[in-house]
Amino acid sequence: MAPPKLIPTSRYVPEGTRKVYFVPTIATQASPTRAEMNAGTDLSDEIAEMNGFTVTSDQIEVPDMASRFTGKIPARILADDSSIRLYASVTSNDVRTVLPRDTAGFIICLWEGDVPTQKMDVFPVKVGAASVQSGISDPGSILVAFTITKIPTLNVTIPA
Repeated sequence: MAPPKLIPTSRYVPEGTRKVYFVPTIATQASPTRAEMNAGTDLSDEIAEMNGFTVTSDQIEVPDMASRFTGKIPARILADDSSIRLYASVTSNDVRTVLPRDTAGFIICLWEGDVPTQKMDVFPVKVGAASVQSGISDPGSILVAFTITKIPTLNVTIPA
């Protein structure tokens, strides 16, 4: 008998669907409340580009005398370098007012939108820098570099 198939996906384009919130405080990272999320800032409309916000694991080799094959086991959990590039305002009233250097809080990534009962990822972060980017013929932008300070909580159910 064949194994069961993965449930067919409802494919989508991330633009126009995803939401990214900065939330200053969350009492329990594994279960943010709707009130905590609503007390944050929705960054989505100003995001030009987003990098990182993923979790990986180192691997350690585990050789043994019984075999020439060297197996591996998962080791330390790592978060990739993460940043969000947002548009700058000619009035300076932009993300720099919300996320100056050393601001701590949480980036919540609602990958399929803010839809209760679906999944989101919660990253505890601290702003390393919020730097104005310059380029000829590019729209003004600010690159906000984040350090992920503790293990993120993935696949959290979005509250109603």
